[in-house]
Amino acid sequence: MIRLALASLMNRKATAWLTIIAIAVSTLLLLGVERVRVQTQENFANTISGTDLIVGPRTGSTQLLLSSVFHIGAMTNAISWDSYEYLQRLPGIAWHIPLALGDSYAGYPVVATTPAYFTHFRYANQQPLQLTHGAWFDEQDHIGAVVGAEVAQRMQLKVGELLTISHGAGGISFSDHDAHAFVIRGILAATATPTDQAIYIPLAGLGLVHGEYTASEHAEDDHAHHHEPPVYSLSAVLIGLTNKPLALRLQRQINNYTGEPLTAIMPGLALTELWRTLNLFEKALFAVSILVVATGLLGMLTSLLASLRERRREMAVLRAIGAGPLTIFGLLVSEAVILASVGVGLGIGLLFFILHFGSTFLLEHTGMLLRATALTSSELTLAVAIVIAAISLSLIPAWRAYRNALADGLTIRL
Repeated sequence: MIRLALASLMNRKATAWLTIIAIAVSTLLLLGVERVRVQTQENFANTISGTDLIVGPRTGSTQLLLSSVFHIGAMTNAISWDSYEYLQRLPGIAWHIPLALGDSYAGYPVVATTPAYFTHFRYANQQPLQLTHGAWFDEQDHIGAVVGAEVAQRMQLKVGELLTISHGAGGISFSDHDAHAFVIRGILAATATPTDQAIYIPLAGLGLVHGEYTASEHAEDDHAHHHEPPVYSLSAVLIGLTNKPLALRLQRQINNYTGEPLTAIMPGLALTELWRTLNLFEKALFAVSILVVATGLLGMLTSLLASLRERRREMAVLRAIGAGPLTIFGLLVSEAVILASVGVGLGIGLLFFILHFGSTFLLEHTGMLLRATALTSSELTLAVAIVIAAISLSLIPAWRAYRNALADGLTIRL
């Protein structure tokens, strides 16, 4: 039966290949969307790892997460340096990373921080930040800068080059800080997180740019063995704890701090909450993919139905040489199985071809990290579902062919 179906399809190569390509493109889109959904969710959850609390001014948890981790949006309030010192004195604090936002370079966010960021910040499965070129800036370096992989690639930046940051974030720059240029000390390795899209400078460097801190004050502070704050306010503080169960108690204590209104969030819970808000878009994209698959399968159905009239004489000849109605029925179903199987297989092949050869391009130009790993159980289920749907639809033309009488095929109609 399969050999007969293949021979029949070979006589209609053009139509068969168009049907296969339509199913392959549908499969590619459906499985591609599923892979993007799953791996984007994984990358989303892997944006920050090992940080137990994020503390910022009084605001919503989503806004604080977007601002401090994804560098999206701007905080209307700030944390005073006194509050930052209060956070350092809390029991169970293993490390702390201050962040000051609000400046940009060519539309990319500038994050003022300390060397502790490069020491303690983790992403994915506790992966540390690494450099591809250069070195980190240290506590005494007020003009150093470390550039994210995407910024360096798109802006063609290299170690040793000067860059001038601008006041204002989100692509809106109010003024350039021409008087205080920064020197690129290092370039980060790609992480497929918002880290790739940011530039990191020392807190003291930001203080110099904004006139809050001067080099002479720094020298006097060192001589007197006490330090003036490099900046007057911070946007957020990342905190790691010596004991993870302390997070809930410290979160409540920080939220009830009377010195100024503060908000402490646990990034894992906040990321889950944020992903739920994106669930509607995820479902909408999946629905569009299903419609594309349905369109491809309907194209196959239309092709089989349209060919029945042309193949009436072929069916009649098969019946005349002894083929029963079930044989005719099985022939149409076999053709649908071949078309769907080859189309799905070609679609899977195209998916892996794009993932294997285009993953670097996707990472550099879209920030999406997609891996050419084996098909997951959900992807296999979708592929099998496409073949089953194709077989189900083929029952319609198969039933019509089954019912056609032998005389109908031999009668010449004018």
